Amino acid sequence: MTLLKFVFAMFLSFLPGLVGVMFAPIESGANVWYNSLNNSMLAPDGWVFSVVWMILYFLLGLSLFFVMQKHNNTKTSAYILFVVHMVLNALWSFVFFGLHLPEIALLILTALIITAIFMALAFLKISKSAFWLTIPYIIWLAFAFYLNGIIIYLN
Repeated sequence: MTLLKFVFAMFLSFLPGLVGVMFAPIESGANVWYNSLNNSMLAPDGWVFSVVWMILYFLLGLSLFFVMQKHNNTKTSAYILFVVHMVLNALWSFVFFGLHLPEIALLILTALIITAIFMALAFLKISKSAFWLTIPYIIWLAFAFYLNGIIIYLN
């Protein structure tokens, strides 16, 4: 049962990444729109995004797994916040890369950050480890907010 919970948690956490891959720019230049944008000097290379997101999705999956392992009656809101924030995560990729609407994507990212903070706080009530595993994700979302905002400003 524990292995099944772990696999399920990992599946849920990587699901937005699978959606995002469908819209992410590819190094070969397949996403002409994204490659034509003026970007921040702080924007990392594409491979960095891939590595960081893999790590962050793993940490989120591990965080969810820790929450699932605890016997606690207050997990419903934590689960709802996790699902909502994962939907927003996938929606951001679709709106930014798929629809080419960085302004709307920034609004979604704002909601995503707020939801992720509330999720982390809900996790804290259940598992301190789960809470701490969400912190790198929230920091990365703040950086993504900056990058998204700079793209709007420069273009």
